[in-house]
Parts: sequence; structure tokens; C-alpha cells
Amino acid sequence: MRLVRNAVREPVAELVKGRRPQPVLVQTMRSAAAATIAYVVALWLSNEPAPLTAPLTALLVVQVTLYSTLTTGIRRVNAVVAGVLVASGFSVLVGLTWWSLGLIIVASLIVGRLVRVDEFVPEVAISAMLVLGVTRVASTAWDRVLETLIGAVVGLLFNFLFVPPVWVRTAGQSIEDLSRRMRQLLLRIGEGLTETTPVERAADRLHEARRLDHDISAVDADLRQAEDSVRLNPRVKEGLLRRVVLRTGLDTLEICTVVLRVLARTLTDLAKERTEEPLFPQEVGIALQELLARVGNAVVSFAVLVTTEASQSAETAEARLAEDLEAANASRERLAGLLLEGVQRHPRQWQLHGALLTEIDRILDELDMENRSKRLMEELDRASRETRERYPLLAAMWQWVRDACHWVRDAQPRRG
Repeated sequence: MRLVRNAVREPVAELVKGRRPQPVLVQTMRSAAAATIAYVVALWLSNEPAPLTAPLTALLVVQVTLYSTLTTGIRRVNAVVAGVLVASGFSVLVGLTWWSLGLIIVASLIVGRLVRVDEFVPEVAISAMLVLGVTRVASTAWDRVLETLIGAVVGLLFNFLFVPPVWVRTAGQSIEDLSRRMRQLLLRIGEGLTETTPVERAADRLHEARRLDHDISAVDADLRQAEDSVRLNPRVKEGLLRRVVLRTGLDTLEICTVVLRVLARTLTDLAKERTEEPLFPQEVGIALQELLARVGNAVVSFAVLVTTEASQSAETAEARLAEDLEAANASRERLAGLLLEGVQRHPRQWQLHGALLTEIDRILDELDMENRSKRLMEELDRASRETRERYPLLAAMWQWVRDACHWVRDAQPRRG
């Protein structure tokens, strides 16, 4: 019955995951709106009949998150302004030809390095080509600069007035999905331990464990976006705490996937040594299967804990994790006794038995709540210190916005 429920649950989970809001759609609508507004404003303020540089700049400035807008907006504006000036100079000297196009690209890339726009160097050349294609009169250079500033201001104000969405829930769902895949793998590893296990089947489990690295990369991308979405976001309370909780949680699961891969390798090596007999005696195999299932439950409970926001729900998740860890440790002690008795009678491959227990101990140690709390406090202190040292002005601005939002909220009359 449990297998049937799992078989139904996985496709449903994938369907729900596929129906989550995607940043691409949201960003498309935001970019289109910001570019349109920038174009309308530029029509009012610029002398150009078609001020396309303004919407171009707005498209480049508006980012998925407020944090990335603030941290990259200035460099993007510099890149566009540099491209406009390069294009204006070329329009006076040579105009647009096939060879001047090559020269303007080279010159723009060099200028981009000189003005230190970092990863936006190609945008200097892009802006220069676009401007050179629509104008050949040097007197329009200042109009292009004005349009660039209009687009930049509109883009920045757009993200201030319409704060980008917070993607913490999407990242949390990705972390939980990862933990459930790890649990399913642990359950599959525990199948057939009391039978003769073909090396090919054990190797398949090892390859499946290695493929978890790709899942980690995908979750990490979601988490990076979530981290940016809560930075400097006045709508988010305790944004630093949420970032650190999710990041340390993913780090823990990543370590567990590495250990899980080693565990699968240990069982594969054992299968190579016992090609004509079961991997373990009946009692030992059942105990190990039970332990792997309990470890899988603890992994899922850990993921639920780190992705839970409400305090009451967090207490429930913490209690559930404590129960799963207690049950897993009890199963571990029982298995250790059985393995010791077996090794004393038949010491073959004793080192693989010891490695198996060590790997399980490492996973349980990573999931331990006391160790996690200690690491969480260390990461919070480190992250707070680095933020203040690297971005003192942004940190002060963010604190001012947060205080202003709280003042407005507290000043509103309460109902009832």
C-alpha cells in the first residue's frame, strides 16, 4: 500500500511543482511595463521622435529582485552611457559601415574595461551598435544620455514602488523536493539487502546518488534567487535570518548527498564481494533497511523544518525531526550490535561494515538540531558582519526603508 501511495504522490508532486509561479513570466511583465513607462516619459522630456534608448536602459536596469537592481543598476547605467558616447563619436568620424561596426565593437569593449562595468562589458558594445544604427548626428548624443538616465531612473523607481516578488517559498519547495528524492533513494538502497544483490543493481543506486549533484545545482539556483529577493526588501521581516536558514539547510543536505553517495559506493563494493550470497543475514538486513527508512524520514523532516516560516509550524516540525532522529539513533544502535556480532563470527569485509555505520553516523550528525543551531548562529553573525562591511550605504538605506515602513504601518488606525 505504501508503494502505491508513493507511486501516486511523486507524479502529483511534479505536477504541483510545475504549476508554481515562474520568475520568467513575472519578470517579462515587469520589464515590459518599465520599458513602456520609460518610453512615455522620454517622449515628454527628450527631443528625439523615437527615444528608444530609454526603454533599452529600463530593460537592462530592471532585475528580478530589488537587491540586484540596486547592486547592478549603476554599472548597467555606466555601460549604456559609455556605449552612447562611443557611438556618438563614431557617428561624427565615420558613420555606419561594415568596417566601422567592427571598430565600434572593439572600442566599446575596451572602454567597458576601462570604466569597470564588470560583467556588463558586452552591454557597452550593444548600446553603441543600437545607438549608431538609429542616429548619425553628434548633437543627439546628449539626448541619448538623457534617455539613458530616464530609463535608469524609471527602472530603479519601478522596483522601489513595485517591489519584486519574494521567491522564498519556491526555494523552500525545491529543498523539500530534494529531500524527498533523497528519501526515495534511501528506501531503494534498503531493498533486497537480505537477498543476493546483482552488482548492476547496486551500481544503479550509486549512479542515482551521483545524479543528486544535478538536483543540488538546480536547488542552489532557486535559492540564490530567493536570497536576492529578500535582501533589502522592506516587505520581508528578518530577511537575513530566512536567507541563512535556507542556505545552511541546503548546505546540510548537500553534505548528506555526498555521504549518501559514499554509502551507495560502500554497498556496491560489498555486492562485488558477495556475488553468490546475500549482502547481509536476514536480521541484519531488516535492521539496516529500517534504519535507512528512518534516516530518510529524518532528512524530510529536516527539510520541512528549515523551510517552515510560522513559529507554531516550526515547533511542530522541530518536534517531528527530534522524534525521527531519536528513532534513527535507536535503530542505529541496534544495527551496530548486530553487525558487531556478525563480524565477530565472520570477519569478512569488516571494514565495509564499519564504513557503513560511519556514513550513517555522519548523516545523523549533520541533521542533529544542536549542531545546526550552533552553526546557524555562527552563520548569522558572519553574514551580518559581511553585509555591514561590504555595503554600508545599502545596509543603512535598507534599515531606513524598513523603519519607514514600520512607522507607516504602526501609524495606521487599527480596526475593532
